[in-house]
Amino acid sequence: LSDIDGNMYNSIQIGTQCWMQENLNVSHYNNGDSIPEVTDSSVWVNLTTGAWCYYENISADGAVYGKLYNWYAVNDSRGLAPAGWHVPADSEWTILSNNLGGGSVAGDKIKEAGTAHWTSVTGNTGTNSSGFTALPGGYRSDYNGIFLILGQNAFWWSITQTTNGVYAWNRYIQDEILASTKYKTNGFSVRCIKN
Repeated sequence: LSDIDGNMYNSIQIGTQCWMQENLNVSHYNNGDSIPEVTDSSVWVNLTTGAWCYYENISADGAVYGKLYNWYAVNDSRGLAPAGWHVPADSEWTILSNNLGGGSVAGDKIKEAGTAHWTSVTGNTGTNSSGFTALPGGYRSDYNGIFLILGQNAFWWSITQTTNGVYAWNRYIQDEILASTKYKTNGFSVRCIKN
């Protein structure tokens, strides 16, 4: 499994779904057009088109956690996911969570075990029994463009927006898998699911 840039990904079967085991790290849409890297915070928060960044704009973080994307990149008609794959709908995240016993217990089943990356002061109760290997890539704020909580939380976009079109659904984990709606200018990770 590779993206248009040649980045390689592993995959894992969980119930009826096949997921990537790593966060997306692509910098081109499927037609070859470049997705802009936006490092400037004031530019980031005002975007209405697709963009990506590394956490704290440090490329070494991308090698571990993948890129952070705004929702406009996720929803671009040129396609973000590798061929044969797609950014999951909110309902597909629900299926994943349900396959693993529900949100209250699924978080630990998808989190990478140990404290190599999960640096919570309470320790990491993750077992990664699902093989999903969630890493705490943090996020970039829609409010002021700053970077937050690397090592403590993972956030992923879904393709699903709210009925008013102002927000989009995402999933995040602490010990549980939780759903929320956020402004589309947040920078979150992306996990893809097989068609």
